[in-house]
Amino acid sequence: MKAKVVWNLLRNGFDRLTIYLPIILTATLALGTYWLVRNAPKLLEPAAKEAPKHEPDFFMRGFVIKNFLPNGELRSELFGTEGRHYPDNDTMEVDQVRLRSVSPEGLTTRATANRGLSNGDGSEIQLFGNAIVVREAAVSAGGKPIPRLEFRGEFLHAFLDTERVKSHKPVTLIRGADQFTADSLDYDNLTGVANLQGRVRGLLMPSAAAPGAKH
Repeated sequence: MKAKVVWNLLRNGFDRLTIYLPIILTATLALGTYWLVRNAPKLLEPAAKEAPKHEPDFFMRGFVIKNFLPNGELRSELFGTEGRHYPDNDTMEVDQVRLRSVSPEGLTTRATANRGLSNGDGSEIQLFGNAIVVREAAVSAGGKPIPRLEFRGEFLHAFLDTERVKSHKPVTLIRGADQFTADSLDYDNLTGVANLQGRVRGLLMPSAAAPGAKH
């Protein structure tokens, strides 16, 4: 009799366990899934792209950079004691810079400064410290003399393709024997117009009398 009672209790307990087994298994699976999610390594999130830093990616010493026209003719030569290229804005910073360029009309321009900053294709250059830009004297296609031009200042910005020289700082302009000073300058070689602003002063020298002219 006692064995029968024990058997009935065991059977009832097993039946109840069978009824609740799916719930127990589901709860155990949920707990296991939660544990795995909490302890699983996190996926790497895409890192934000850093803005390029203004740092040189290569250096040059005692160098010359030459640019050529599509027809193969020399457009410009850039010399320096040391150069640093910055990839973020594709510029070349040059110490003790010297520049020589030739316009399509054959006019030669030379520039020097303590430091220069050229753009990627060499079409423009900013000159800092003891900056000098000289366009050599020449003769036009029609045989008219083109006087020598010289620009001096602590800052000059030369545009080779458009043949312009600009500065927002005091400059000296020497045209032949004439000399002008101003607080700023915008010179366009294609039109031959020099826009001088600020405190403008000029010294005009009388032109030499032609041979045989009467005084």
